[in-house]
Amino acid sequence: MQAPSHLPISVPLSEFRANTSAMIDLVEKGETVRILRHGKPVAELVPMQPQAEQKIPRWKVPIAPLNYLKPPSKSGAQMIIEEREGGW
Repeated sequence: MQAPSHLPISVPLSEFRANTSAMIDLVEKGETVRILRHGKPVAELVPMQPQAEQKIPRWKVPIAPLNYLKPPSKSGAQMIIEEREGGW
């Protein structure tokens, strides 16, 4: 396999349209393809750079739900009923 060159390969738009698959193959091998319209560059196809694993900010990391301890003796409803019956 040949090492990619540092200069882009310039091709007219008509040639790019006719050989799109071959141009993408070149880009996969590390080449940059510059597309020309009327002799002027209008676009470049460049190889994708390997992406680093995206880190999730700490504030977005899900946390475990909080487990509140409930008093074992009475429910909230029972405490309200007792307060109403006992008066203010």
